[in-house]
Amino acid sequence: MSNNNQKLQTKKAPHRGVGGLIYFLVLTALATTACQKAVDPFVDRVVAPVLLVFENAIGDGGGFTTEPTVTSRAATATATVSLRVLELDKTNILNSKGIDSVAVSGTMLVLSTRAGVKVAEVTTDAKGRAVFSASWATFGVAAPRVGTVVTLTLSGTHKGQVFSKLARLQGN
Repeated sequence: MSNNNQKLQTKKAPHRGVGGLIYFLVLTALATTACQKAVDPFVDRVVAPVLLVFENAIGDGGGFTTEPTVTSRAATATATVSLRVLELDKTNILNSKGIDSVAVSGTMLVLSTRAGVKVAEVTTDAKGRAVFSASWATFGVAAPRVGTVVTLTLSGTHKGQVFSKLARLQGN
């Protein structure tokens, strides 16, 4: 019996270095991939430098709407889109004054249909206001009726940053 005990004691334990190495490599790989910046495949946008508020839109004017609906009289030959361009001043964000909206003057805006047809260019005035007026035919609508919808894109540049805003023009 003592020989059996000696044999058991002299047997070497299985080599545990390989398992520990694999464990270490897996942990290192997880830590490395967890520290990389995740790229969002769905939102490849940058925050707009300005806020566009449509004056003839349904609801809040498009300030908080992804794609505001702008209304214009279908009975008239001319469709009008008017808006204000504002820059948000956040210097007083931590006190009772909060965020201030400052009119952006001298910004050139391009209005086009989503089909790529350029409708008009206009520059904002001293109050940050821009008014686009064009015939319904320019928007691609030969005979406008109540409920006619044209999808639009407004584009411009402010402080070197390009921005775009989607909108819908609807005859009413």
